[in-house]
Amino acid sequence: MNICAVVMAAGDGKRMKSAYSKVVHQVAGKPIIKWVYDALCEAGCEEQVYIVGDKQEQIRDVLGEGVAYVFQEQRLGTGHAVMQAEPFLEGRGGFVIVLPGDSPMVSAKTIAKAVDAMESADYAAVVITATADDPTGYGRVVRDENGNVLKIVEHRDCSEEELKIREINSSMYIFKTSLLLSALGRLSAQNAQKEYYLTDTIDILIRDGGTVGSVICDFEDTLGVNDRYQLMKASNIMNRRILMKHMMNGVEIVDENTTWIHTAVEIGRDTIILPGTRLMGNTVIGEDCIIGENTRLDGVQVGNGTTIDSSIATESVIGSDCRIGPFSHIRPGCLIKDHVTIGAYVEVKGSEIDEYTRARHLTYIGDSKVGKNVNFGAGTVTCNFDGQDKVGCTIEDNVFVGGNANILSSVVLGHDSYIAAGSTINEDVPSYALGIARKEQENKGDWVTKRNRLRGANYIKLDNRRSEL
Repeated sequence: MNICAVVMAAGDGKRMKSAYSKVVHQVAGKPIIKWVYDALCEAGCEEQVYIVGDKQEQIRDVLGEGVAYVFQEQRLGTGHAVMQAEPFLEGRGGFVIVLPGDSPMVSAKTIAKAVDAMESADYAAVVITATADDPTGYGRVVRDENGNVLKIVEHRDCSEEELKIREINSSMYIFKTSLLLSALGRLSAQNAQKEYYLTDTIDILIRDGGTVGSVICDFEDTLGVNDRYQLMKASNIMNRRILMKHMMNGVEIVDENTTWIHTAVEIGRDTIILPGTRLMGNTVIGEDCIIGENTRLDGVQVGNGTTIDSSIATESVIGSDCRIGPFSHIRPGCLIKDHVTIGAYVEVKGSEIDEYTRARHLTYIGDSKVGKNVNFGAGTVTCNFDGQDKVGCTIEDNVFVGGNANILSSVVLGHDSYIAAGSTINEDVPSYALGIARKEQENKGDWVTKRNRLRGANYIKLDNRRSEL
């Protein structure tokens, strides 16, 4: 069966109060319009046209040029929006799916169910509906005595009796393409808003003798996003679904209320996700890991058996059986191999760290290559900026770096060398050597009394408490 789709995405989204099109705002790490596109593709519909408006370039950036676009110059209602797609629809047989672009909850399963209904009963159209506890603001679905759709009435045009109906229109439809084109040509704007309603095509098709069916879906699947509150609600629902999927696949999630996982994230079984964790982008986590509490991973690949505690990592690879955190920061471009320890208040950026290396606390490793079994003492810094370029150092296998050492740009520490605590190393250190670069200590007698620096009982006072407390 020939199936195509028309997606309405030209709205200004004024209620979002944003410089961006509402359909490019993200739900669970994916733009709203991409949720719609993916659902259509999964349902087998790859021929898609998007009705776009003034912010069309933002939508094009998300979807690319693999779909068609039509610019809607005026906003004269949903019917008028679909009219813009007439050149795309002319000459096509089969069915056309019509969806709003601001409905990230729509699923391929619902679309496929509606297509099946069209094929099985020879309907002129199928309306996707749902039952709402509070139908305020939604168009009502009016049925005939046989249960077929008789008409759809917009909320503002409903009679008192029609306002009592709880079955609502999702604004999602499937039409026989030729019949939709015929109905579009007969739309008028004789209503309270002086707009062309796509819902009026249902009445036209019925008057022409056609039968209109319906497919009832879960109310959550119909939710659109028109403002920031609705964006939050959609994100909450989608996140709950994502968490459920992972838990059903063997992942332990301790607190669903404080755990946020993007849709593309993959997690192996027996991994535990602790409260306050946020997993973003294309993050992939292996089996039997412990992630959190209060950890954020964005585009990170993590091996099996690794623990990451209260830390941030971005666009990096972390191996198996590593211990990260607490309060570590792994910046983009890092390759941390197996059995590595990156401890408290350690920052790593653009570096490769080989197996069994340990930086347990208060260390910075930038743009450097570090070998196996290296030990970093507390306070160690690789000085990776020479004033012009970011240039790290090379630390070979089995090096021991004492506390508070500075390793300058481009320096090479040979394998099995030692660096004395407190040294600033600005030259290469050969293998098996001890590098020392510090001035001999000098004690000045009675300096405190001569300079009147006695502290005595001059305790530091506490700061005032914050006024709002």
